[in-house]
Amino acid sequence: MEALVKRNFNVRCLLRQQSNLRWLEGLPFEKVYGDCNDPSSLKEAVKDVGYVFHLAGVTKAVREETYFRVNAQGTDCLIHACLDHNPHLQRFVLVSSQAASGPCQGAKKKTEADPCCPVSPYGQSKRMGEELALAHREELPLVILRPSAVYGPRDTDMFAFFKLVSKGIIPTFRGLAQHFSLCYVEDVIQAILLSATMPHATGEVFFISDGREYRMEEVGDTLARAMEIRALRVALPQAILWGVASFSEAFSRISGKPSLINRGKAQEMLQCDWGCDISKAKNRLGFEPRFDLFEGAKRTFEWYRQEKWL
Repeated sequence: MEALVKRNFNVRCLLRQQSNLRWLEGLPFEKVYGDCNDPSSLKEAVKDVGYVFHLAGVTKAVREETYFRVNAQGTDCLIHACLDHNPHLQRFVLVSSQAASGPCQGAKKKTEADPCCPVSPYGQSKRMGEELALAHREELPLVILRPSAVYGPRDTDMFAFFKLVSKGIIPTFRGLAQHFSLCYVEDVIQAILLSATMPHATGEVFFISDGREYRMEEVGDTLARAMEIRALRVALPQAILWGVASFSEAFSRISGKPSLINRGKAQEMLQCDWGCDISKAKNRLGFEPRFDLFEGAKRTFEWYRQEKWL
């Protein structure tokens, strides 16, 4: 939203009644209260706007059905609201996830033409949301973005890894040679804005990352270097992650609160290769990542420290 406000867009934001507005305080925008799963609440949200940026979604849930209700059915409801109440919409940007495509099946980076094989309920729900959107690609000026693992200020998921490294621990998994694509949040914002304005992007899907692949050890070493600390690599048995995930999932059902790690997340974390090819985004969107891992990690760490998260 801040990027749109800086570019003098008039912004309308769909909010739930319980939404935390901490990061929106002081910004000029129009509030509309509703829910992606409540079609009657979406008419006022989408009416007369030029662009819809759909970033709402669930990344952690107590029950699997929540992923599909929000990430898939919620996307379908929002699409139909646009079709029914905004015939002059210029662009619908759906921010999906690399998890919707799934990990690489070979040594090559994954492209948008490769089959989608998500390995977790979260990934499956995001893929279902994509499919529901793509079913209307002839009626809706649609663009789908698949960011790789995103990190940066305000992020709470990658924060857990930053916190471990800040304590001098770089976790790896024994017996796995893992590679990942990553993307700093400001580059994701760049891609979102480009996807809304490039004329030949409609109906297309694009992977978004910083254009590199990183070994797990390299990620930890780079974070430690950005923090200017020394950290020790610790190789963990894969069984430990499964045990933690199973316990967290069981406790989540008792407490009613989503856990950071569940068995679906563990399944994603233990895949060998999450590399993606961003050639299409470069050629069709003009996307050029500006932050490598060291620069992004340094900026992220400085923000965590300033906000006293670390």
